[in-house]
Amino acid sequence: PRSQNIAIGSPLSGVVLEVFVPADEVGKQVTAGTPLFRVDDRQLKAQLAWQTAALKAAEAQLSKLEAMPRAEVVPPAEARVQAAEAKARLWLDQYNRSSKLLDSGAIGAEENNTRRMTYEEAVAQQSQVKAELAELKAGAWKPDRLIAQAAIEQAQAQMEITKTEIERCLVRAPVDGQILQVSVRPGEFVSAPPNKELIVLGDLARLRVRVDIDEQDIARFAKGMPAKAYARGNNTHSVKLNYVRVEPYVVPKRSLTGDNTERVDTRVLQVIYEIDDTAEALFVGQ
Repeated sequence: PRSQNIAIGSPLSGVVLEVFVPADEVGKQVTAGTPLFRVDDRQLKAQLAWQTAALKAAEAQLSKLEAMPRAEVVPPAEARVQAAEAKARLWLDQYNRSSKLLDSGAIGAEENNTRRMTYEEAVAQQSQVKAELAELKAGAWKPDRLIAQAAIEQAQAQMEITKTEIERCLVRAPVDGQILQVSVRPGEFVSAPPNKELIVLGDLARLRVRVDIDEQDIARFAKGMPAKAYARGNNTHSVKLNYVRVEPYVVPKRSLTGDNTERVDTRVLQVIYEIDDTAEALFVGQ
Protein backbone atom coordinates (compact mmCIF):
# COMPACT_ATOMS: atom_id res chain seq x y z
CA PRO A 1 0.00 0.00 0.00
CA ARG A 2 1.02 3.62 -0.51
CA SER A 3 0.74 4.02 3.27
CA GLN A 4 2.62 0.73 3.79
CA ASN A 5 0.97 -1.96 5.91
CA ILE A 6 -0.34 -0.35 9.10
CA ALA A 7 -0.59 -2.92 11.88
CA ILE A 8 -3.31 -1.70 14.23
CA GLY A 9 -2.77 -2.57 17.88
CA SER A 10 -4.41 -1.75 21.19
CA PRO A 11 -2.94 0.95 23.45
CA LEU A 12 -4.50 -0.76 26.49
CA SER A 13 -4.67 -4.38 27.60
CA GLY A 14 -8.09 -5.92 28.10
CA VAL A 15 -10.90 -8.00 26.68
CA VAL A 16 -12.28 -6.90 23.31
CA LEU A 17 -15.98 -6.08 23.66
CA GLU A 18 -16.78 -5.11 20.07
CA VAL A 19 -15.22 -5.48 16.64
CA PHE A 20 -16.81 -3.03 14.22
CA VAL A 21 -15.11 -4.52 11.15
CA PRO A 22 -15.57 -8.31 11.41
CA ALA A 23 -13.49 -10.78 9.43
CA ASP A 24 -16.16 -11.20 6.74
CA GLU A 25 -15.82 -7.49 5.91
CA VAL A 26 -12.11 -7.66 5.08
CA GLY A 27 -11.49 -5.42 2.08
CA LYS A 28 -13.89 -2.76 3.34
CA GLN A 29 -12.89 0.85 2.69
CA VAL A 30 -12.73 2.97 5.84
CA THR A 31 -11.94 6.61 6.50
CA ALA A 32 -9.66 8.09 9.16
CA GLY A 33 -11.41 7.99 12.52
CA THR A 34 -13.65 5.01 11.74
CA PRO A 35 -14.04 2.80 14.86
CA LEU A 36 -12.37 -0.58 14.40
CA PHE A 37 -12.73 -2.30 17.80
CA ARG A 38 -13.29 -1.46 21.46
CA VAL A 39 -11.53 -2.81 24.53
CA ASP A 40 -13.45 -3.24 27.81
CA ASP A 41 -13.91 0.24 29.30
CA ARG A 42 -16.63 -0.40 31.91
CA GLN A 43 -14.34 0.11 34.90
CA LEU A 44 -13.06 3.39 33.45
CA LYS A 45 -16.63 4.62 32.94
CA ALA A 46 -17.46 3.81 36.57
CA GLN A 47 -14.31 5.64 37.64
CA LEU A 48 -15.38 8.64 35.54
CA ALA A 49 -18.76 8.71 37.30
CA TRP A 50 -17.01 8.78 40.71
CA GLN A 51 -14.69 11.55 39.56
CA THR A 52 -17.67 13.55 38.25
CA ALA A 53 -19.26 13.39 41.69
CA ALA A 54 -15.94 14.45 43.28
CA LEU A 55 -15.82 17.44 40.94
CA LYS A 56 -19.33 18.49 41.95
CA ALA A 57 -18.34 18.24 45.63
CA ALA A 58 -15.26 20.42 45.03
CA GLU A 59 -17.33 23.00 43.15
CA ALA A 60 -19.89 23.04 45.97
CA GLN A 61 -17.12 23.60 48.52
CA LEU A 62 -15.81 26.59 46.56
CA SER A 63 -19.33 28.01 46.21
CA LYS A 64 -19.78 27.67 49.97
CA LEU A 65 -16.56 29.58 50.65
CA GLU A 66 -17.42 32.31 48.16
CA ALA A 67 -20.91 32.76 49.71
CA MET A 68 -19.54 33.29 53.22
CA PRO A 69 -20.64 34.72 55.53
CA ARG A 70 -24.18 33.39 55.73
CA ALA A 71 -26.72 36.12 56.39
CA GLU A 72 -28.19 34.10 59.28
CA VAL A 73 -24.97 33.99 61.32
CA VAL A 74 -24.17 37.72 61.34
CA PRO A 75 -26.95 38.96 63.70
CA PRO A 76 -26.05 36.49 66.50
CA ALA A 77 -22.42 37.56 66.24
CA GLU A 78 -23.40 41.23 66.43
CA ALA A 79 -25.58 40.46 69.49
CA ARG A 80 -22.59 38.83 71.20
CA VAL A 81 -20.59 42.02 70.59
CA GLN A 82 -23.35 44.15 72.12
CA ALA A 83 -23.56 41.85 75.14
CA ALA A 84 -19.78 42.02 75.63
CA GLU A 85 -19.85 45.82 75.42
CA ALA A 86 -22.66 46.01 77.99
CA LYS A 87 -20.79 43.65 80.30
CA ALA A 88 -17.63 45.73 79.97
CA ARG A 89 -19.55 48.94 80.85
CA LEU A 90 -21.12 47.21 83.84
CA TRP A 91 -17.80 46.13 85.30
CA LEU A 92 -16.25 49.49 84.52
CA ASP A 93 -18.93 51.10 86.66
CA GLN A 94 -18.37 48.53 89.41
CA TYR A 95 -14.63 49.17 89.33
CA ASN A 96 -15.06 52.97 89.49
CA ARG A 97 -17.39 52.65 92.48
CA SER A 98 -14.98 50.34 94.33
CA SER A 99 -12.10 52.73 93.67
CA LYS A 100 -14.00 55.53 95.43
CA LEU A 101 -14.97 53.25 98.30
CA LEU A 102 -11.35 52.10 98.62
CA ASP A 103 -10.23 55.69 99.27
CA SER A 104 -12.77 56.02 102.10
CA GLY A 105 -11.85 52.63 103.53
CA ALA A 106 -15.35 51.14 102.97
CA ILE A 107 -13.92 48.12 101.09
CA GLY A 108 -10.63 46.35 101.07
CA ALA A 109 -7.93 46.37 98.39
CA GLU A 110 -8.57 42.72 97.54
CA GLU A 111 -12.20 43.34 96.54
CA ASN A 112 -11.14 46.35 94.50
CA ASN A 113 -8.51 44.32 92.66
CA THR A 114 -11.08 41.61 91.95
CA ARG A 115 -13.45 44.13 90.33
CA ARG A 116 -10.56 45.64 88.33
CA MET A 117 -9.49 42.25 86.93
CA THR A 118 -13.10 41.32 86.17
CA TYR A 119 -13.42 44.55 84.18
CA GLU A 120 -10.18 43.80 82.28
CA GLU A 121 -11.49 40.31 81.48
CA ALA A 122 -14.74 41.82 80.13
CA VAL A 123 -12.72 44.20 77.92
CA ALA A 124 -10.69 41.28 76.55
CA GLN A 125 -13.87 39.33 75.82
CA GLN A 126 -15.28 42.37 74.07
CA SER A 127 -12.17 42.57 71.85
CA GLN A 128 -12.44 38.83 71.10
CA VAL A 129 -16.08 38.89 69.94
CA LYS A 130 -15.41 42.03 67.86
CA ALA A 131 -12.51 40.27 66.12
CA GLU A 132 -14.67 37.20 65.51
CA LEU A 133 -17.38 39.40 63.97
CA ALA A 134 -14.84 41.11 61.70
CA GLU A 135 -13.47 37.71 60.64
CA LEU A 136 -16.99 36.48 59.92
CA LYS A 137 -17.88 39.51 57.80
CA ALA A 138 -14.59 39.23 55.87
CA GLY A 139 -15.76 35.93 54.41
CA ALA A 140 -13.62 32.94 53.52
CA TRP A 141 -9.85 33.24 53.76
CA LYS A 142 -8.23 33.69 50.34
CA PRO A 143 -5.84 30.71 50.73
CA ASP A 144 -8.86 28.51 51.53
CA ARG A 145 -10.52 29.65 48.30
CA LEU A 146 -7.33 28.95 46.37
CA ILE A 147 -7.15 25.45 47.86
CA ALA A 148 -10.79 24.82 46.86
CA GLN A 149 -10.11 26.10 43.33
CA ALA A 150 -7.06 23.84 43.07
CA ALA A 151 -9.21 20.88 44.17
CA ILE A 152 -11.61 21.64 41.31
CA GLU A 153 -8.77 21.81 38.79
CA GLN A 154 -7.32 18.55 40.13
CA ALA A 155 -10.70 16.82 39.79
CA GLN A 156 -11.09 18.15 36.25
CA ALA A 157 -7.62 16.90 35.32
CA GLN A 158 -8.40 13.45 36.71
CA MET A 159 -11.60 13.39 34.66
CA GLU A 160 -9.70 14.32 31.50
CA ILE A 161 -7.22 11.51 32.14
CA THR A 162 -10.05 9.00 32.50
CA LYS A 163 -11.84 10.35 29.43
CA THR A 164 -8.61 9.96 27.46
CA GLU A 165 -8.25 6.37 28.66
CA ILE A 166 -11.87 5.64 27.65
CA GLU A 167 -11.18 7.15 24.23
CA ARG A 168 -8.05 5.02 23.90
CA CYS A 169 -10.19 1.92 24.47
CA LEU A 170 -11.92 2.71 21.17
CA VAL A 171 -9.35 2.01 18.45
CA ARG A 172 -9.94 4.00 15.26
CA ALA A 173 -8.47 3.94 11.78
CA PRO A 174 -5.51 6.36 11.64
CA VAL A 175 -5.81 7.01 7.87
CA ASP A 176 -8.15 6.40 4.96
CA GLY A 177 -7.57 2.92 3.64
CA GLN A 178 -8.75 -0.60 3.14
CA ILE A 179 -8.97 -3.35 5.72
CA LEU A 180 -6.45 -5.99 4.66
CA GLN A 181 -6.69 -8.41 7.57
CA VAL A 182 -8.69 -8.83 10.80
CA SER A 183 -7.20 -11.10 13.46
CA VAL A 184 -9.22 -10.10 16.53
CA ARG A 185 -12.59 -11.36 17.76
CA PRO A 186 -14.97 -10.18 20.51
CA GLY A 187 -14.07 -11.81 23.83
CA GLU A 188 -10.37 -12.16 23.07
CA PHE A 189 -7.80 -10.66 25.42
CA VAL A 190 -5.38 -8.24 23.79
CA SER A 191 -2.23 -6.91 25.36
CA ALA A 192 -0.30 -3.69 25.01
CA PRO A 193 1.96 -3.91 23.14
CA PRO A 194 0.03 -6.51 21.12
CA ASN A 195 1.57 -9.90 20.51
CA LYS A 196 0.08 -9.97 17.01
CA GLU A 197 -1.27 -7.69 14.30
CA LEU A 198 -4.91 -7.25 15.32
CA ILE A 199 -5.99 -5.40 12.17
CA VAL A 200 -3.92 -4.54 9.11
CA LEU A 201 -4.89 -1.41 7.20
CA GLY A 202 -3.48 0.15 4.05
CA ASP A 203 -4.14 2.85 1.48
CA LEU A 204 -4.62 0.95 -1.79
CA ALA A 205 -5.27 4.00 -3.97
CA ARG A 206 -1.85 3.28 -5.45
CA LEU A 207 0.08 0.06 -4.93
CA ARG A 208 3.83 0.19 -4.57
CA VAL A 209 6.72 -2.22 -4.96
CA ARG A 210 9.79 -2.40 -2.74
CA VAL A 211 12.84 -3.35 -4.80
CA ASP A 212 16.01 -4.81 -3.27
CA ILE A 213 19.23 -3.91 -5.12
CA ASP A 214 22.27 -5.90 -4.03
CA GLU A 215 25.05 -3.71 -2.76
CA GLN A 216 27.31 -4.92 -5.57
CA ASP A 217 24.81 -3.46 -8.07
CA ILE A 218 24.23 -0.13 -6.33
CA ALA A 219 26.79 1.62 -8.57
CA ARG A 220 24.70 0.70 -11.61
CA PHE A 221 21.54 2.31 -10.22
CA ALA A 222 20.50 5.94 -10.69
CA LYS A 223 17.53 7.73 -9.17
CA GLY A 224 14.53 8.06 -11.48
CA MET A 225 15.45 5.09 -13.68
CA PRO A 226 12.41 3.55 -15.43
CA ALA A 227 11.38 0.10 -14.33
CA LYS A 228 8.94 -2.66 -15.11
CA ALA A 229 7.89 -5.71 -13.18
CA TYR A 230 6.24 -9.05 -13.76
CA ALA A 231 3.81 -10.72 -11.43
CA ARG A 232 4.80 -14.25 -10.52
CA GLY A 233 2.90 -16.72 -12.66
CA ASN A 234 2.41 -14.21 -15.48
CA ASN A 235 5.69 -13.43 -17.19
CA THR A 236 4.02 -12.33 -20.42
CA HIS A 237 2.57 -9.07 -19.14
CA SER A 238 4.79 -6.37 -17.73
CA VAL A 239 3.71 -3.78 -15.21
CA LYS A 240 5.05 -0.23 -15.57
CA LEU A 241 6.61 1.22 -12.44
CA ASN A 242 7.19 4.87 -11.57
CA TYR A 243 10.11 5.84 -9.36
CA VAL A 244 9.10 7.23 -5.93
CA ARG A 245 12.14 7.35 -3.66
CA VAL A 246 15.25 5.63 -2.41
CA GLU A 247 15.53 4.60 1.21
CA PRO A 248 19.18 5.55 1.75
CA TYR A 249 19.87 3.11 4.55
CA VAL A 250 21.39 -0.13 3.21
CA VAL A 251 19.95 -3.08 5.15
CA PRO A 252 20.60 -6.82 5.33
CA LYS A 253 18.72 -8.82 2.73
CA ARG A 254 15.64 -10.38 4.28
CA SER A 255 14.48 -12.83 1.62
CA LEU A 256 16.92 -15.27 0.10
CA THR A 257 16.31 -17.08 -3.15
CA GLY A 258 18.34 -20.18 -2.27
CA ASP A 259 20.85 -19.68 -5.08
CA ASN A 260 24.25 -21.26 -4.32
CA THR A 261 26.07 -18.05 -5.20
CA GLU A 262 23.98 -15.93 -2.84
CA ARG A 263 25.73 -14.81 0.32
CA VAL A 264 23.89 -14.73 3.61
CA ASP A 265 25.59 -11.45 4.53
CA THR A 266 24.30 -9.65 1.42
CA ARG A 267 23.08 -6.14 2.03
CA VAL A 268 20.61 -4.34 -0.22
CA LEU A 269 19.51 -0.82 -1.12
CA GLN A 270 15.73 -0.54 -1.06
CA VAL A 271 13.98 1.50 -3.76
CA ILE A 272 10.26 2.28 -3.80
CA TYR A 273 8.36 2.24 -7.11
CA GLU A 274 4.67 2.88 -7.70
CA ILE A 275 2.57 0.78 -10.05
CA ASP A 276 1.38 3.02 -12.86
CA ASP A 277 -1.24 0.85 -14.52
CA THR A 278 -1.94 -2.82 -14.92
CA ALA A 279 -4.57 -4.89 -16.66
CA GLU A 280 -4.43 -7.62 -14.06
CA ALA A 281 -5.43 -7.67 -10.43
CA LEU A 282 -2.55 -7.30 -8.02
CA PHE A 283 -2.78 -7.84 -4.28
CA VAL A 284 -0.83 -6.59 -1.31
CA GLY A 285 1.87 -9.07 -0.42
CA GLN A 286 2.61 -10.35 -3.92
